[in-house]
Amino acid sequence: MSVAPRISVILVTDQYRTIRRVLDHLRQQTARSQIELVIVLSREARNEFDEAGLAGFSAVKFVELDSVHPVPHARAAGIRAATAPVIFLGETHSFPGRELAEALIAAHENTWDAVVPGLANANPQTAWSWASYLMDYGTWDSTGHAREIGGGPTWNVAYRRSLLQECDDRLERAMEHGDVLAVWLKEHNARTWFEPRARLEHANVERFRNWVEQRFLAGVLVAASRNKRWPVSRRLLYVVASPFIPAVILYRLRNTVRCLLRAPGMPVTVIPALVLGTIVRTTGEVVGYIRGSRPHDQPRMDHYEIHKLAFTSMTL
Repeated sequence: MSVAPRISVILVTDQYRTIRRVLDHLRQQTARSQIELVIVLSREARNEFDEAGLAGFSAVKFVELDSVHPVPHARAAGIRAATAPVIFLGETHSFPGRELAEALIAAHENTWDAVVPGLANANPQTAWSWASYLMDYGTWDSTGHAREIGGGPTWNVAYRRSLLQECDDRLERAMEHGDVLAVWLKEHNARTWFEPRARLEHANVERFRNWVEQRFLAGVLVAASRNKRWPVSRRLLYVVASPFIPAVILYRLRNTVRCLLRAPGMPVTVIPALVLGTIVRTTGEVVGYIRGSRPHDQPRMDHYEIHKLAFTSMTL
């Protein structure tokens, strides 16, 4: 007899092979029987999945779309299809520790609206990977202690489903690169908990050319998202202040960087890589504020989001 799901894990993918490694980790979850697995995919990819190989979960739901592009829309479709009281937005390149679901479920038994897991770098061999990881997730590194925090990233987070349902009319925009969801949560006085016991390893682009493009695109798309609600005067102010933005980002990461630099194996070149990364990202934002995004920007970022492992030394 199946157990009613207590957490829905949402994965967007183009084919089975792309999420095979993530599924292997989900099968090892201590709370596997309480997980509703929501797989968002194109109709052509549905036949690749053997449901017998997905046994042991509380439920498995396939959300079939004509296309999973743009990814923010596919994520929104997965959220709407989920039925558990807690929704975790997973990725093709984020690998949960065995107790991730269990720890997230336990944390949500309190009054938290969102729970951020303790993140770690899944491919720590290069400075480029570390720079991406620190800029995107360093604030929520697993070396931190459990506590209430001001907010978290958009995905790789567990949310109270009833809260996301209130955001339904703007879910597609909330799933974009940017801070639409963060601003909305703040406006609704949402409370966020950081739970390092829920460990999640995140893979990061490490091939230099792709690393630069992905950093740049992230900046462009964040700016393009903000352009929809920021007045021209605010965008102009950001552009004028842009030479100082990298220093602000680095200052915010100082404690995490200082702590991780003590860890064995950290490349000594991570600091210049981090500096370069913040400059490239800020440049992307400036370009985005000035001319917005172009038609190929979101598809390119979607490619990195779904196939990020192809730009690492890791294997699927």
